[in-house]
Amino acid sequence: MKATLELTKTSRTILSQILPNYTLAQLNTIPPGYSNNLIWNIAHVIVVQQMLVYGLSGLPMKISNDMVEKYKKGTKPEHNVTQEEVDEIQSLLLSTIDQTAIDIDNNAFQNFKEYPTSTGFTLKNAQDAMSFNNFHEGIHLGIIFSIRKFV
Repeated sequence: MKATLELTKTSRTILSQILPNYTLAQLNTIPPGYSNNLIWNIAHVIVVQQMLVYGLSGLPMKISNDMVEKYKKGTKPEHNVTQEEVDEIQSLLLSTIDQTAIDIDNNAFQNFKEYPTSTGFTLKNAQDAMSFNNFHEGIHLGIIFSIRKFV
């Protein structure tokens, strides 16, 4: 699990370095041909990790319900984010993974509910969820790199 968490931290570090390089207008821009923007993709990966690991384990997520509703699967940007929201997202990128590592060390994820993903892979435990999460974050990192060319 250590390597899986290190990979997640690497992904999140890359994302945390992207945020300061764009204005609010750029973060909120949805380029033609895309259904979302830079900030939605970054917030979305935070939400999905929390839902996969904490939600499927029946544990409280380390993010607000409001954030879940705005950025979960099937949503799209409905408003322009504020600088305050960007700052919160920036903070959550690494803090949520640091907390996940602590909770893994403390064996917090004991009651994991199996979940068949939309890719056909069934998550059976928190390890599976974190591994799948890295796959998911890689997809969104690619989308983010693509969107950056148009903002």
